[in-house]
Amino acid sequence: MTEMVYGAAPMRAGEPVLPRWWRTVDKWTISCILLLFGIGILLGLAASPPLAAKNGFAPFYYVERQAVFGGLALIAMFVTSMMSPDLVRRLGVLGFAAAFVALMFLPVFGTDFGKGAVRWYSLGFASLQPSEFLKPAFVVLAAWFMAAAQEVNGPPGRVLSFAVALTIVGFLAMQPDFGQAALILFAWGVMYFVAGAPFLLLIGMAALAVFGGTVAYENSEHFARRIDGFLSPDVDPRTQLGYAANAIREGGFFGVGVGEGQVKWSLPDAHTDFIIAVAAEEYGLVLVGVIIALYCAVVVRSLFRLMRERDPFIRLAGTGLACIFGVQALINIGVAVRLLPAKGMTLPFVSYGGSSLIAGGIAVGMLLAFTRTRPQGEIGDILRRRGRG
Repeated sequence: MTEMVYGAAPMRAGEPVLPRWWRTVDKWTISCILLLFGIGILLGLAASPPLAAKNGFAPFYYVERQAVFGGLALIAMFVTSMMSPDLVRRLGVLGFAAAFVALMFLPVFGTDFGKGAVRWYSLGFASLQPSEFLKPAFVVLAAWFMAAAQEVNGPPGRVLSFAVALTIVGFLAMQPDFGQAALILFAWGVMYFVAGAPFLLLIGMAALAVFGGTVAYENSEHFARRIDGFLSPDVDPRTQLGYAANAIREGGFFGVGVGEGQVKWSLPDAHTDFIIAVAAEEYGLVLVGVIIALYCAVVVRSLFRLMRERDPFIRLAGTGLACIFGVQALINIGVAVRLLPAKGMTLPFVSYGGSSLIAGGIAVGMLLAFTRTRPQGEIGDILRRRGRG
């Protein structure tokens, strides 16, 4: 009956899974992700050998590990993108439960690896950061709650999702990890806005975020130190921000040349949080512009495809995933150019990091699954028919 009223895209009976997936998936987004991963390997070849030498490993030890983790991430992305939205929702809810339990036990069993924040589990051969996997799973769970709230006699999904978001933020603040906490609140706010939140309520949320930041500044030395460093008019050239700023300045438009950069010898996180500084120094503004364009292309294409989606759950979850993907990249680059306070946040698919890469692959796979072309009339078709009626 729905197809008779709204129309449907043609379904090819008996079409195999892979051809149907290839016909319906957003190939431009896949191409952008593959390019970002390739750029990450290229920058890893430049940024990681100094750290490998310092730690007594082979020169390309970290590059090889990045290739392995990246391969697993791409496999996760392709497999997840072939799933139906219902299956993605079920797995997302189960994944949220597992990641949330892991987050709860971090203060007991976690480690900080000498960085002052207990965010990881040490597995011996690698480390696991639960918050990276919690982000996409939370987006799916919150979208499910909000979509259910739009049904007749539905549950108070918006309130429930907000309660879950605040609980996660509380656990993240204990680590402390205010960057991931901000991403969780941002994702919830974006989805709530798309679901039809009153503008005054969004203003109230912004005021609440400012209040929370003030409390964190007054009670967390870790948070206050980063804010003070950001607000200081002078940058210590011996700090990570000082080294990154100098590298970006030296790179100019075309860079100093492949392998000629010096910042990788000074920055301990040159292959992770400050990988964009390596790109700017050796390849200049040209490569940085390409990287930014690739992230913008993924986010904009995904949002345009989601605008035509009728299912509220798919529309909300896809919007949340696309926005946190873009905002995480924005935060990483903003920190490197000193537009934002320092945060331990990777550049998706470019920075080194097992948890970040694999969780990013799952998140983009979910996004690709939500933006696939499905046999349904688009929401614009429905509105046009109602207008003519």
